[in-house]
Amino acid sequence: MEPSWLLGGAALLLLLLLPALLALSPAARFQLKIGFYCVLCVAASALAVPLCLLRHGGRTVRNMRIIKNIVKTFKYMYGLRFEAKGLENFQVEGPCVIVSNHQSILDMIGLMEILPDNCVQIGKKELLYTGPVGLIMYLGGVIFINRKSTSNAKTVMSGVAQTMLDENVMVWIYPEGTRNGNGDLLPFKKGAFHLAVQAQVPIIPVVYSSFSSFYNPAKKLFISGKIRVEVLQPIETKGLKAEDVADLTERCYCTMRETFFRLSGRASEANGSMQGPQQ
Repeated sequence: MEPSWLLGGAALLLLLLLPALLALSPAARFQLKIGFYCVLCVAASALAVPLCLLRHGGRTVRNMRIIKNIVKTFKYMYGLRFEAKGLENFQVEGPCVIVSNHQSILDMIGLMEILPDNCVQIGKKELLYTGPVGLIMYLGGVIFINRKSTSNAKTVMSGVAQTMLDENVMVWIYPEGTRNGNGDLLPFKKGAFHLAVQAQVPIIPVVYSSFSSFYNPAKKLFISGKIRVEVLQPIETKGLKAEDVADLTERCYCTMRETFFRLSGRASEANGSMQGPQQ
């Protein structure tokens, strides 16, 4: 299902607003585009909720296909183009942990552009209470965790591992733990890697190129642009134990950081390791 009428209506609205947008200052244009994006997310969620309920009756990862088809139309409204490589690396048997870099609120568009079937995300529990957006996340099978819990990453992820194995799903995690648009990768937290080792499932790294050439909040920049994304080969975890998690995290970080700089046209900067201990 491709909601062409939603795309057409939003495109018409943007066309009508175009003269006003051109007359605004860069800062005002930036804020207006962000505001429209937030409204679009709420409207799309409100549209998807009844579609998911009618199609599948309740919470299931199969609803992600409906959500994906709606969100994929957003790229046309903002002039975003994707060049994806390595999608065949998603073709693994059974559950796995997918890790990717996390740059901005636009990551959702990039996520849905390549999201494989039978894949859910990890989300902070607070998102469950964000109206239509929280409801559609719930219906899509998102696994909510309490990030304020005093438990360490290993304990928190043990429950997620059981859910992943019981429901036979892939899990998508942002190991940086927060959005980061500084042109580099933040040190990875170890939760995703504890999860993969506990469940003895492979890790699939996914890397998106830097958004800074077309999206930069500090410069109030939000224009059309191209995003390069690469799905790297799976990293096996069979036989690894808890004491191997630190090395696994470091190896994955270095590989993804090198790929990030290459995709962003800055391969010469790809050196060094993570700084500082992460939980």
